[in-house]
Amino acid sequence: PTQRSLFTRRIFPATPRITRHKSRSTKSCKAFLPVTKVIMPILTVHLDKITNLADDDHIGNSDPYVKFELEQDNAFFDKDFGEMKSTKKKDEQNPVYGEDFHFNIPTLNNMELKVKVMDDDIGSDEKLGETKIELEKLGLSSTPMEVKRKVDNNFFSPDAYIFLKLSYSE
Repeated sequence: PTQRSLFTRRIFPATPRITRHKSRSTKSCKAFLPVTKVIMPILTVHLDKITNLADDDHIGNSDPYVKFELEQDNAFFDKDFGEMKSTKKKDEQNPVYGEDFHFNIPTLNNMELKVKVMDDDIGSDEKLGETKIELEKLGLSSTPMEVKRKVDNNFFSPDAYIFLKLSYSE
């Protein structure tokens, strides 16, 4: 070895050797870092049914669907955790869904589930009813809890109710 190569090896002793394999370059010195997986708790919303929806459609019956919006109601800035929609039920005043929706959320603190019952119309959709559920106050667990909430006050017929099952698993 020449003086120059000895000098270079002393200055840069641990330079990894680069090899080419199938048009990808890899280093012969590989360090493996432990993989950490963050698992967030899941809020499960089971939409069972809605009863006694008013027929607000002037042509035919209502075509209801449900829109769920989950947000954390903070003092200054609300944090949005997503929005999900159910399937649409054609010409139904008492639709039965049997659908599950899953939201990944860090905590139940200050969480509010907004439930809007909408009528699918040509153009803009019409709101048939709504309710808000403060999740922190329910004491949810992994065992589904039945929740019945009024979504519309009907004057000339029975009030409209939505039937849900909520669970929270960490």
